[in-house]
Parts: sequence; C-alpha cells; structure tokens
Amino acid sequence: MHTRESLARDLRALGVEPGDILFIHSSFKGLGAVEDGAGTVVGALEDAVGEDGLILMPSFNLLEKADRAKSWNVETSPSTVGWITEFFRRMPGTVRSDHYSHSVAARGKRAAEFTEGHLRDEGLGSPWDLKPWGKTFGTHSPMVKAYGAGARLLMLGVDYHSSTYVHLVEVMYWHRRLARDPQAEYKWLRREELGAFWDKSGRLRRGRVGDAGCRLFRVRDYVDALLREVETNPGPYVK
Repeated sequence: MHTRESLARDLRALGVEPGDILFIHSSFKGLGAVEDGAGTVVGALEDAVGEDGLILMPSFNLLEKADRAKSWNVETSPSTVGWITEFFRRMPGTVRSDHYSHSVAARGKRAAEFTEGHLRDEGLGSPWDLKPWGKTFGTHSPMVKAYGAGARLLMLGVDYHSSTYVHLVEVMYWHRRLARDPQAEYKWLRREELGAFWDKSGRLRRGRVGDAGCRLFRVRDYVDALLREVETNPGPYVK
C-alpha cells in the first residue's frame, strides 16, 4: 500500500524538486494500491514541489466535438482525462482556466497567474480555437505559459499517447509552414513515434512512483527537440 510519504519519496528520487512547476499526465490505476486514494497522490505531489511549487493538470472536456462548447461550464464540467485530474479539479483551492475543450487546473504558487487569460486571443491559432474562447495554445494558455516558465512534464504511469504537448509541436510546425505557404494544411503527428525518438535522444529521467513507470523532463526541451526533428525529418512522424 503506497502512502503520501512513500510516493513523495519516489517523486524526489525521480528528480522532482522544491519549487518545480510540474505539468502532469497521470494514471491513478497505474500507481497501484494507494492509501486513501487520489488525495494522497495530490498530497505527495504538493510535498515534493513544496510551498513555492506549482502543479498543473489537464482538465480537458473531451466530449464529442459537437457537445464540448454547449456543455462547458468552467466550474462544473468534469475533467475527462483521468480520475486524478477530476479529483484535483474539484479540490478546494484549485483554479481552472476557462476553455471549452483544453482547460488546465492548477494548485500552488502562481496558480491564478497560469490559468487566467485563456479567453484572450493572442498567439498561435489551432484547430480547436472557437469564439468566445481564446487561442487554445496561444500566448495566454496555461500550456504555453508552462513552456515559457521552465516547467517540467511528469508522465505518471502513462505513455506518450497521453502527451498533449505534441499538439503544441503541431501548432508551431503549422505556423512555420504557413509563413512559407499560406495554404499549408495542419498536420497531425504520431505521438508514439515522437516519444520513441525522445526516449532515445532526449534529456529525461525515468523511474517508478508507486507501481507506475514515470518520465520527467523539461517541457521546453521536449517541444523544441520534437519540432526540430519534425522539421528536418517529417516522414516518420506526420500522419
């Protein structure tokens, strides 16, 4: 049975440090038996990053596309990307960005700063942009703020299929191509193939938290390396 204390030790052994900004993709089931459930996991994460740290989790509303906007309520719409994320969203003191499909929830230092402004329209456009919401992966989106702030990505018991940051790579790749060809189409990328590239060539730490295999790495390192690879060698990665 994993406890708050044992999970926090595992997180520190993996390389999580006080003051970290962590963007987390997670599988509660992958952790194995956890004493007192998801709250213990969040508590361990908070212990590992300390009072100066920040925890970010996706709280995406990934219903059928036609249902996302009409169902969206920033206060009540459940997260559809795992039990830890939904528990985290509902905790008192958690704040959430206002976006009908790709909202992000946050706890810790600067949580409000990272989640506010998702309704603003500056930055790179993407296929998910929809008025009155702002740019999904724009300047004021939590994922782009985390990219710019030196955040680390913690993959907690999940594989690269869960790596939403590949969408940021797609958006950047598209806009670079648009600068050369205004008619360029958006290209979807193969997450697993890019993950294999990153596992082989990237700067990351691997280990276990509870029973879960985990990866920890800088968001900017990951996004920038994948973008360079796709630009120079698109064949294996473009769908």
